[in-house]
Amino acid sequence: MSDQLSDSAERLLASQVTRDVLRAAEGGTWPAALWAAVEEAGFTAALLPEESGGFGASAAEAFAIVGAAAAHAAPIPLAETMLAGRLLADAGLSVPDGVLTLAPVRRREQLTLTLDGGAWRLAGTATRVPWGRQAAAIAALAEGPEGPMIACASAGTFTVSNGRNVAGEPRDAVTFEGVVEAATTQVTIEYVRAAGAALRTAQIAGALSRILAVTTAYVQTRVQFGRPIGKFQAIQQNMAVLAGQAAAAGAAADMAADSLANGLTAFAAGAAKARAGEAASLVAALSHQAHGAIGFTQEYELHHLTRRLWAWRDEFGNEAEWNEVVGRAALRAGGDGLWPAITAAA
Repeated sequence: MSDQLSDSAERLLASQVTRDVLRAAEGGTWPAALWAAVEEAGFTAALLPEESGGFGASAAEAFAIVGAAAAHAAPIPLAETMLAGRLLADAGLSVPDGVLTLAPVRRREQLTLTLDGGAWRLAGTATRVPWGRQAAAIAALAEGPEGPMIACASAGTFTVSNGRNVAGEPRDAVTFEGVVEAATTQVTIEYVRAAGAALRTAQIAGALSRILAVTTAYVQTRVQFGRPIGKFQAIQQNMAVLAGQAAAAGAAADMAADSLANGLTAFAAGAAKARAGEAASLVAALSHQAHGAIGFTQEYELHHLTRRLWAWRDEFGNEAEWNEVVGRAALRAGGDGLWPAITAAA
């Protein structure tokens, strides 16, 4: 099923994510037709079990879809909808149709749930929420009277103050104040951040694969001093580095998918996200160096990809944050436990 799903996603996205769609999204227009096509294909429910309306795709298959969307710079919250739906389903809550996202996504923010006349009332503010303004519902992790809970906060139970990341994607401040469906959960903010980091790793890997293809094609056709610039040794060296970094990010995405499928750990997700973030930084620099000024022009696709790399590498924890997590885990494992921890993560 994996190849069929990824091929289907690639065909759909190649036809739907046009230059006009990207340009309109940059101006704040929601790509309704693109979202409808992705939702109709069932991709938004890829991480849901069949009993919750999904088709039981594996984590690797879901990550392949997310990577394909990232490779086309699709301006939609596909990864967020997948993850939010999975969190709600795992808690036994119904999964609404439409755009879903999750909150909080920042470590020190906290929402609260209290009983109000027999109903659960959610309160608090979360910042940098992906596509909060567009959400039909938000999977909100909150502190209840007896411990962690998760709520399905439908539109109308929250207000939004618009914000954007460097890629122009909505990252909004959301204030909750309303009655919601809620259930107890074992999920923590650390788990949400690790799951988000795993999905961002898949997105980074997808974008890097496209950047490699675009840059390779460019250096083979751009002629300078009578020959393609890809014939120059300095460019060849940079392209070798670029290809190696894209491959490393792909391997990191595979590790993140395996971890999500087999009991997500901060060690594995953190190592994957940190490695993908490092690759994102190097590839963005090298690809723009190869392209020169054309890479930043509005009409060319490269900047849609690299600006997302710059945003995604910081979201759900950057390299410094995750390297600290990985380092502390390595110290706790000690000399005898380190290699088993590494092989278990891989």
